[in-house]
Amino acid sequence: MENHNVKLRELKLSDAPNIAVLLNNKNIWDSLRDYIPFPYTEKDAGVFISMTRKENLLHNFAIEYKSELCGVIGLTLQKDIYTNSAEIGYWLGEPFWGKGIITQAITLMVEYGFNELELRRVYAGVKDLNFGSMKALEKNGFEKEGVFKEALIKNGKVYDEHRFYKLRN
Repeated sequence: MENHNVKLRELKLSDAPNIAVLLNNKNIWDSLRDYIPFPYTEKDAGVFISMTRKENLLHNFAIEYKSELCGVIGLTLQKDIYTNSAEIGYWLGEPFWGKGIITQAITLMVEYGFNELELRRVYAGVKDLNFGSMKALEKNGFEKEGVFKEALIKNGKVYDEHRFYKLRN
């Protein structure tokens, strides 16, 4: 999947060193869930990549910008009564911030989710103060669904979660 200078591709075990270097960054980790370890090692990246390679239908991808790995994007498929719905999640290495890369990656990922995975709904939860992520979602036609007050605890601090959604047309 490709759009201008941004490409989504299958993760490879050879990506582990680059992922570890990019993701071992507290500025990124501060906006991610706690199940992602910090510090982040090459071994952590290898475990994650191996897990993604077991997916029946791929739903986690490397993000490349001008042929250089710069982040990861994925969909967490929901189950039970939430079937055909997925949460989108992503991170981008700090050297690549502010270039519109994540906006293009979200476009590609949502198209994939709607067309290949036959999703009807994609949503995202964003920690308040992550204005770049909110802006990228809004540029992709996501609408704010609401603000979950004091819903998140990260690094011992309480944050609001801004929830965005997009429906398949």
